[in-house]
Amino acid sequence: MQDARKIIHIDMDAFYASVEQRDDPSLRGRPLAVGHGARRGVVAAASYEARKFGVRSAMPSTTALAKCPQLIFVPPRFEVYKAVSRQIHAIFADYTDLIEPLSLDEAYLDVTANRRGLATATDTALEIRARILETTGLTASAGISYNKFLSKLASDQRKPNGQFVVPPGKGEAFVQSLPIGRFHGVGAVTEAKMKSLDIHTGQDLHRQSLTFLQHHFGKSGPWYYAIARGEDHRRVNPDRVRKSSGSETTFEQDQIAPEPIEAGVLAMADDVWAWCEKTGARARTVTVKIKWADFQQTTRSRSLPSPIADHQTLRRTSLDLIRSVYPPRLGVRLVGVTLSNFDQAIALKDEQLGLALDSALVGEPVAPVAVHA
Repeated sequence: MQDARKIIHIDMDAFYASVEQRDDPSLRGRPLAVGHGARRGVVAAASYEARKFGVRSAMPSTTALAKCPQLIFVPPRFEVYKAVSRQIHAIFADYTDLIEPLSLDEAYLDVTANRRGLATATDTALEIRARILETTGLTASAGISYNKFLSKLASDQRKPNGQFVVPPGKGEAFVQSLPIGRFHGVGAVTEAKMKSLDIHTGQDLHRQSLTFLQHHFGKSGPWYYAIARGEDHRRVNPDRVRKSSGSETTFEQDQIAPEPIEAGVLAMADDVWAWCEKTGARARTVTVKIKWADFQQTTRSRSLPSPIADHQTLRRTSLDLIRSVYPPRLGVRLVGVTLSNFDQAIALKDEQLGLALDSALVGEPVAPVAVHA
């Protein structure tokens, strides 16, 4: 029975920025961005002091500085963040074997079995958070509920350094009170579409029929219908399989000429193929991503009849895809190459989690960035 499960979503508070403030006391209490403050830089993470000014991750550094001129930039230290993450996951393992990492700084835990004999899942979350603070000097927030969707929503309710419970029987009412933009899995594009259909809250979504949602949102319709009722039957999966693997790079300057654009694409294809050779993974679908000078994105994909078996096929397919957007409508800021539709499922490794977003946001010019989602 779904309601019998006890799911905790743990989310570290401003993880990268908090690590930097922990390790450098002079940064505490000051608006801080992890990333590079150069013209081509992007904010990878922001402290809560910076967020008060509207600074957010993925924001161009120039925009962040315009919002907060006193903003301090520090370069990311991914090896340090990964080391702290391993400490946190070691704590999780004392409570359950059912741990589903989402990134370096968040995970789902199924504590239904109650390995430590604690009275409630609430007590379990409190103890985990206290041990994280004692071990790392960092705070974490938690959401506790009977499914993954609700626990993730709940972990945002008392941030930072708090926790919130959605008990059995209360999920539907809790969801209906929230703005649609809070829903995990509803991105900016879907949120805009929902609002154009006069769906602004969970209650508005709840009013829609399954037929209506399938008509407007296709295969996602049943998911939106379910979560509007607080329903999510997904299990916490410690063996979540890899769906894609890719690499992307930001150019020092926007590019128009084919030569530097194609050189960037080939470098990313080479990086992806090196990963394929290391893991033995083979995939059928190649996707090339382009971010334009206005930060709009375009993707081009091609699925081959059989898994790509050699380096040159990946290079040739990647070039064909980038050439399909010629002549460029604007300067090209970023290019990426991603493989998906794997022949064999590849399990995610803890140490790779989070690199997809976190490394790519750094904005280093023409430096290959591994993206393993």
